[in-house]
Amino acid sequence: MATLIAVNVGLPQDVPWKGRTTRTGIWKRPVAGPRMVRRLNIDGDGQGDLGGHGGPFRAVLVYQWDSYRYWQEHLGRDDFVHGQFGENFTVDGLPDDEVCIGDQYRIGDALFEVTQPRVTCYRVGLRMNEPRMPALLVAHGRPGFYLKVLAEGLVQAGDDIIKIADGPEGMTVADMDALLYKADHPQEYLERALRIPALSPGWRASMQSLLDEAHGTGASTGNAGLTGAGAVPPPAWQGFRPLTVAAIVPESSDVFSLVLGAPDGDPLPASLPGQFVTVRMQPDPQGPSVIRSYSLSGQPGDASYRISIKQEPHGVGSAYLRRHVVVHDTLDVAAPRGTFVLGETSAPVVLISAGVGATPVLAMLHSLAERKHSRQVWWIHGARDGAEHPFAQEVGALLARLPASHRHIAYSRPRDDDRLGEDYDGVGRLSGAVLTGLDLPPEAEAYVCGPTAFMDDMTAALVGCGLKPARIHTEIFGSVSAITPGVLPTDAPAPHAPASPPGPGTGPSVSFARSGLTVPWDSGYGALLDLAEACDVPVRWSCRSGVCHTCETALVSGRVDYSPDPIDAPADGNVLICCSRPHQDVILDL
Repeated sequence: MATLIAVNVGLPQDVPWKGRTTRTGIWKRPVAGPRMVRRLNIDGDGQGDLGGHGGPFRAVLVYQWDSYRYWQEHLGRDDFVHGQFGENFTVDGLPDDEVCIGDQYRIGDALFEVTQPRVTCYRVGLRMNEPRMPALLVAHGRPGFYLKVLAEGLVQAGDDIIKIADGPEGMTVADMDALLYKADHPQEYLERALRIPALSPGWRASMQSLLDEAHGTGASTGNAGLTGAGAVPPPAWQGFRPLTVAAIVPESSDVFSLVLGAPDGDPLPASLPGQFVTVRMQPDPQGPSVIRSYSLSGQPGDASYRISIKQEPHGVGSAYLRRHVVVHDTLDVAAPRGTFVLGETSAPVVLISAGVGATPVLAMLHSLAERKHSRQVWWIHGARDGAEHPFAQEVGALLARLPASHRHIAYSRPRDDDRLGEDYDGVGRLSGAVLTGLDLPPEAEAYVCGPTAFMDDMTAALVGCGLKPARIHTEIFGSVSAITPGVLPTDAPAPHAPASPPGPGTGPSVSFARSGLTVPWDSGYGALLDLAEACDVPVRWSCRSGVCHTCETALVSGRVDYSPDPIDAPADGNVLICCSRPHQDVILDL
């Protein structure tokens, strides 16, 4: 019979880490005597990052004494203490390759149910003083697992662990962990996983994403269970190719479009509605290249690409394109990329944008109109006035082709000659009150593009209208918002060259396209992620060891080497920046 060896608790604390401070509850210590286990926690315990840990499905973390012995031998260490792996229960027995999701156990006075494997993040590496630890736990099939508290009660070290029910489908913790994190995702196993009622909502969503991907375009799309991205084909070409400017079209007082075609006149590879391309320019023949990304705004599937650009007051790229590029000029353009694409469902569609944020959702509207789609379609757009309202006539013509279309145009400061009811439908900015008044269907899929604050407001408003967050998709212009779990926020400066590089920087150049920064690589950096952080480029990560794919980024140009190799490869055309280094000059979509 399995036994509870130790009950370990610890409250979140601030810990110095890489020159910053991270808040974590990973330091657990054993306690003597009985402790009350409640729905969300053991008395005296807490988690620093409730986004990744804690909650009813992750109330208690379990790790096995046999795995302690395994890691002591594998790592050549003898300094482990109970709670070393951040677990609440150190147990003798209950191996990961025997315990199944949905198994139920009685320990002391409490009743528990197994809900998911442990989610590995960098903090277990921090606690172990071994950065590779998140990847090692997955690679060696020893993650540990979480329990849900079905009945509260007292527990203490020495209690027997009595199994009272078997989980349906017989999927072990190790099987479930491998199904998500490793490269093989058999459809039969995904379907079995989704039939387990006890499986936590997060893991259920990941299994569903992997199953949806299995019906899509194949393994080249990467691990949808980790990225949440749909099945998007790999880029049509690597790096840049020359495209010719076929036309320049003014769209409003500050927005213009470039139509780009192949120099030989052949049709360009089809893009998906909502994708973007990256353009490389040389405004100063003696200076560095300027790299910018622009959404495709035309009809997906056209022989040419249309990009639409807002002339920014101090924008180097937009100023060059508007003032110096003429018809028949050539630009270096990377293949269409991006996962902000129109989903193939029958659900109603809500397209929301502000200003030039209309460009990707306009491509979606083109796609819907081309197929005369019967889906309910809402076009919701905010502009200052008629002079700054791009694509007004184009949108009107497209909506007229759809049998079930609705629109709401809001002008914040309409001119005297702007016509209420014809040019626009409301005065003021788009808001939650405006969306509520439109009676949007809660089963709709919403696509939102514009400034970050606008997208935050619209997302909150859509949730208030009854839409589930998973049905709300956003596209960010400029740098992505950072994901740095547990790291306490600071006032980060704008991206810049490293203040204290580890060496002379004689390696390949690394360009961060969204940040407009190019710097030389130095071997003193562990990975591209370290260089990005040294430059204060906004980044996203969690495990920092090639497991979770939070850091997966589009590789616009160049090649990288991995060390260590990721547990599962990213999508074609993408890179995991936490464990890669540039093999040659690279351009990242950061």
